[in-house]
Parts: sequence; C-alpha cells; structure tokens
Amino acid sequence: MDKEIRLVFHNEGLRSYIEVDLCAQCPRQDDKGCCGYYSPVFYPTDLAYLYLNRPALIDYIFSMDDLTVLDTSVTVNNDKDGESYRCKFHSRDGGCLLTQLERETICRHFVCPGIDWQRESGLQHWNRFFNELFDYEIEINNRLAEGLTSRGLTLKNPAQREQFKEKLLRLYAVELEHLPSALNACPPIETFTIKRPISWGHDWTL
Repeated sequence: MDKEIRLVFHNEGLRSYIEVDLCAQCPRQDDKGCCGYYSPVFYPTDLAYLYLNRPALIDYIFSMDDLTVLDTSVTVNNDKDGESYRCKFHSRDGGCLLTQLERETICRHFVCPGIDWQRESGLQHWNRFFNELFDYEIEINNRLAEGLTSRGLTLKNPAQREQFKEKLLRLYAVELEHLPSALNACPPIETFTIKRPISWGHDWTL
C-alpha cells in the first residue's frame, strides 16, 4: 500500500531537525517504533543547549536510574519492554516527552529507512545539509570535550558539574560565533510530501 508522507525540515542551526507525520501512525504498530531500539546520548552541544534553555531537564536526566555517565556525555539507557526495549522518554500516549529542540542528534535527525527520503532529487539540498551538520556536530563535540577534559573536568564527578557547566557554556558561546556557512544553505523551514509503499509490523525496518 502506498502512503503519502509529509516531511518538514527545520533549519535551526545546531538544533536542526526533521518532522515526519508517519510517526503518529508508526508502521511497526508496537507503540514505540524506533524508541524501542535506542538509548539517547547527550553530548556537549546538547548539554550546553539544555543548560541554557531547559536547566531543569538536566537535573531530571541526572536524577534518572541506569545512566552511563562518561567524562563529557550521558546516556539514558532504555528499559526492557516485552521483546525489545523502550526509551525512558517515550510515552505510550504521545510518543517522545521531549520537544524536538530538546532531543539529542540522532533523535532530531532520524527518519526510518523505509522512507528513504535521501533518494529524492528535490531533497538533495537537505541531504547535504544534514550530512554536513552531522559531521560538524561531531567536530564541535570533540573540541568541547577536549576543552573540558584538558582542564580536568568530568561529568563523572558530581561535585564538578557546576564548574563543568560554566566552562562548557563559555566554550559553547565561542563555537556559536564561528558556525560554518553550510548551515545557511537551507531555509528555516521547508515541507515536502512523498509517496512510499508501507509494510506493517516488523516487516517495516528501523
């Protein structure tokens, strides 16, 4: 069965994301879709954004059980749920409890492979945009991590987290002054509708 799928691309610089209306009626039909196979990882750029815009969410994350806390990142490990898992931020009623801007990179960029929007000729500008953004996020996260660890700061030590935050935000502000021109290559928002054959249940790959 073919189905029209609406994609909305948002250029928010480092917080850019893709909306997919198919998620509201996920073909997997298991009430969690991709959120049953992933544990979100918050890297320095994510932490800096949240410190500036949702500090209460940072506190909430560090209060959660079963975290993997490394020097400059924190993973919210998912919970066992039936035959797979479920992200701790996923609700059966409304999907992700986080807004798009609050989510980490994978959760902001992910579109299930069955949609395969990257092969559309009219979407190649967004394909280049998100490929370059993904690579750039890795670069900036590595630089921020180096700037923090070289000063002996680590998230593993709760007593250092306030100092970690202050230094991270100073380094982050400097990085925001020198964003690559590629992040201006796409409009703030653009909507497309494509048609794809849909298979239901576990035949739909994630």
